[in-house]
Amino acid sequence: MDFEEKARAVADCLMSYKRDESGWKVCKKSNDVVVSWRPSSEFPGNVYKGEGIVSGSVEKVWECLKPVPNGLRVKWDNNVKKFELLEQITEDISICRTVTPSAAMGIIAPRDFVDVILVKQYEDGTISSNATNVNHPGCPPQSGYVRGFNHPCGCICVPISGEPNKTQVFSFFQTDLGGFLPRSVVDSFFPSSMAEFYGNLTKAVKSLKDL
Repeated sequence: MDFEEKARAVADCLMSYKRDESGWKVCKKSNDVVVSWRPSSEFPGNVYKGEGIVSGSVEKVWECLKPVPNGLRVKWDNNVKKFELLEQITEDISICRTVTPSAAMGIIAPRDFVDVILVKQYEDGTISSNATNVNHPGCPPQSGYVRGFNHPCGCICVPISGEPNKTQVFSFFQTDLGGFLPRSVVDSFFPSSMAEFYGNLTKAVKSLKDL
């Protein structure tokens, strides 16, 4: 399967997660988000779903989320230290490397991930980022980082009818962090980091000047 096919398959996969309500178990709730999980069919771990309403137009929310080098996300998302473009495949598909800092009080070492990412716009105004792991000759594993693997993951920004200054944001994570981490560390890390993600996203959108 080539990069383009792989990326488009992720978009279909995330939309199916969004539509399919069955089997999700809520593991964390905050004012900003409800996080739930179910076993992944992609790898021996879980897929996590975040669902929340962010105050801001789809354009503003997307400005904070869009996967581009030197974008806003590295400034507000504590789990993204660096974001590099390795190759632009088409206008809406790229291959990127994401570097994450150490986490869980140092138990989780710095990691890097190489993904094909598709940005997709839908007729109803929904915008999504859709990513999954790939091998790329320009970015073999590097010392100092544990190579992790994202299985279909991303964010979907959905306009809310009659509420132009609110956006429904779905996020999906199913990540093999690599290395030898206790399952309990992984299972506690994702719900709390996703809740933090929504809190920080809300603040970032709020601080943006009107677009």
